[in-house]
Amino acid sequence: MKDETSPLGTYSGPLHALLEGGPADLPTDRREQPVEVGDSKIKLPYYGGYEHFERTGEHSRGSDGQPRLVYRWVTRTEIAE
Repeated sequence: MKDETSPLGTYSGPLHALLEGGPADLPTDRREQPVEVGDSKIKLPYYGGYEHFERTGEHSRGSDGQPRLVYRWVTRTEIAE
């Protein structure tokens, strides 16, 4: 069932995520990422490791005014050598 109250209810463009939390020095332009409909997690390479974000079910607006799925930081892992 489609959520008619969601800003994504009638949106037909590519989906993007808004990443919240994580490193304070994560550049603003990396905080908006393209995502697929079913993506519940994002693993973002950053300074020799990965920042992990999980989908919250919340929505926000991006810098261009378009709807964004909100993903919140949960952990960091190091890249194994």
